[in-house]
Amino acid sequence: QGQLVESGGGPVQAGGSLRLSCAASGRSFSDSTMAWFRQAPGKDREFIAAISWSGGSTHYADSLKGRFTISRDVAENTMYLQMNSLKPEDTAVYYCALDPRNALSASTIWYAYWGQGTQVTVSS
Repeated sequence: QGQLVESGGGPVQAGGSLRLSCAASGRSFSDSTMAWFRQAPGKDREFIAAISWSGGSTHYADSLKGRFTISRDVAENTMYLQMNSLKPEDTAVYYCALDPRNALSASTIWYAYWGQGTQVTVSS
């Protein structure tokens, strides 16, 4: 089993930055992919970025590449999402997720473990 706990969300003004964290525990992650998704009210869950836990390879949604950066600290079993130049349309609940395969998938169907989510609210 894997447990994921997000933190770092909150209110921020447009143009500001936030760094989200996802603390992982409960299993080995060496062959896994971890990712960030978000879900705004009334919308589908949207892929943001994924990272290979072992090698650190990354995959981003084209629309968010450049403003958002995914990283991980293997020693701390923690993944991060640095978000810069935030816009009101970035307002959503942000989730971290784990896929037991090393596949950098953008599809929710492959992610077996999910955190509870952290709210990010960007005001104009």
